[in-house]
Amino acid sequence: MNQYLEQLVTLSQIDKKIDGYAPRIDDINRSLNLKKEEIESIDNQISNTLNEISELKSQIDSTNAHISEFNLKLKEVGKKSGSVKTEKEIKALNLEEDLAKDQLEAANEEIARLERIIETKKLFTAELNEKKDAINATLAELEKETLSKLNELQNDRNMVYEQKDKLLLEMNQKVLTFYEKIRKWAKNTAVVPVKKQACYGCFMKINDKTYANVIKSEDIVTCPHCGRILYKDSE
Repeated sequence: MNQYLEQLVTLSQIDKKIDGYAPRIDDINRSLNLKKEEIESIDNQISNTLNEISELKSQIDSTNAHISEFNLKLKEVGKKSGSVKTEKEIKALNLEEDLAKDQLEAANEEIARLERIIETKKLFTAELNEKKDAINATLAELEKETLSKLNELQNDRNMVYEQKDKLLLEMNQKVLTFYEKIRKWAKNTAVVPVKKQACYGCFMKINDKTYANVIKSEDIVTCPHCGRILYKDSE
């Protein structure tokens, strides 16, 4: 294999490794991000539940105001009862009293119902806070572990970049430009092996003449079908 082709194969492998760091970083961060998203979700649930509790308390305050009105109405009915004379007035007054009592009873039942809902939501909020505390307890250790892995990966990446910089200084600029032109569209398949007389970029069979040139490895040979740079892989 001539020097230029050997350098292109090495550069292609380095570029492929460099491009592989991003998904590896995402994979390392995934567990930590999931925990953070879980905490954020719990915080949103807690906030929504507290808003619901506040709304329920407002409903209780409003119902208590109605209870005061009903009690006042009952007092007024009591005052009127001493001055009524006809049977018709008595029936009307009794009807008004019964209605006020029914409204008062319904209001008290509504308050009891709202208070039960509030209690349930308070218990739910407490459970959410316990769950959040449990996650936070593991989050610090997870952050430490994630940082350690990222630092290790960064050190490895720095070494690979140093290898690439050193290789680029040794390479012919025309050859490098040719490689970068192919890499723009072929990405990490700009330089591919030939196996069983087939290009492992487009997987098309190459003709005998091209295959013979690939085997000789005296020149840089490209696939006649896709234009990728070819080299003979040791099968």
